[in-house]
Amino acid sequence: MSLSRRSVLTGTAAALGTLALPGAAAAITARDWSRAVIDSTMKRYTPASIGGWSYPLGLYFYGQYLFYRRTKERKYLDYVVAWYDRFITADGVSNSFSSLDSMRACQMLPLLYNETGDAKYRKAADQLRRRFETYPRTSDGGMWHAVSRQHQLWGDGVYMAQPFLALYGKVFNDPEYCYEESAKNLSVYFGHLKEPAKGLIYHAYDESGTQSWATGPGKHSSFHWARAIGWFGMAAIDILEVLPADHPRRAELVGIVKFLAEGYRRFQDPRTGRWYQVVDHGGDAGNWLETSASSMYAFTVSRAIERGYLPASYASVAQRGYAGVLQKVSVGADGLTNIADICEGTNVGDLNFYFARRRLTNDFHGLGAFLIMNEQFVR
Repeated sequence: MSLSRRSVLTGTAAALGTLALPGAAAAITARDWSRAVIDSTMKRYTPASIGGWSYPLGLYFYGQYLFYRRTKERKYLDYVVAWYDRFITADGVSNSFSSLDSMRACQMLPLLYNETGDAKYRKAADQLRRRFETYPRTSDGGMWHAVSRQHQLWGDGVYMAQPFLALYGKVFNDPEYCYEESAKNLSVYFGHLKEPAKGLIYHAYDESGTQSWATGPGKHSSFHWARAIGWFGMAAIDILEVLPADHPRRAELVGIVKFLAEGYRRFQDPRTGRWYQVVDHGGDAGNWLETSASSMYAFTVSRAIERGYLPASYASVAQRGYAGVLQKVSVGADGLTNIADICEGTNVGDLNFYFARRRLTNDFHGLGAFLIMNEQFVR
């Protein structure tokens, strides 16, 4: 099923109406929220002041790049290039890549090479590609979350590295290693983190079993943190965009998407269309509805329907999720756009730890996830 712009806007307007937001159904068709978010961010920051090399900014700039690809307005790409050129020189990039988090911003390198033809982006991408050959792994091949996080696999880690690796294989003709390694990592992580009874994944796994949160028989943490599950879904979708139709792991990755989508549908908040910070504890005092993960879930379900991984019966999940995220978007007195209730960066913890994480406005975890979602719905 292909979700046209008209069908998406019609369905989302209906969802907004169901959520009883005065005037919201009309508002969705009246404003390009990707443009509003990006223009507001560009007014708040220059490429020099927006921040250093990090995975949240890598996520954000990928979202801005998707908007550029839709509009073809060069100033939006130029801003992205100006930020990357703070770090990428003729010698490549100065980075030891000692964590998966440090790799996420490299997702843009093959894309910038295609856009500009500048060899420095290929050189930097080659540096990360070579790092995978020595990067530490669990005994079954899962890449550690960080060199300092020995033996640990975190659900968010797959999105930081594996979509880059798959895209590198496609752009630079290195498919045999890159396709297999990226897809294999999703499989390994999923095997350790999944909870079949709920259609969810745990936040983290420790092969050594030495972490305080990994003392049970599965050596995994105890809770289902929303954004980790969102990262995982988007990683599966992005790798499937690259894997050829006859790749032996393709059906397995489609199965992962179906597994996650069933969990998304089961735990979607019926009142708001969003999802909770700890997904399956919606009734607990202190839990709260989180915007970045909700964006990720809506994107994943919508793209999965479009690609035929999910039946059309999931469309209401995607549309209500999109509508629910739009409830958290507002315009301030200064005319700039704000997105609220975004969880800060998060380690592994207990239930109260997740509940107590700061709820930020305009954090780049949320802005980037919002842009990726919005471009899926309006392109």
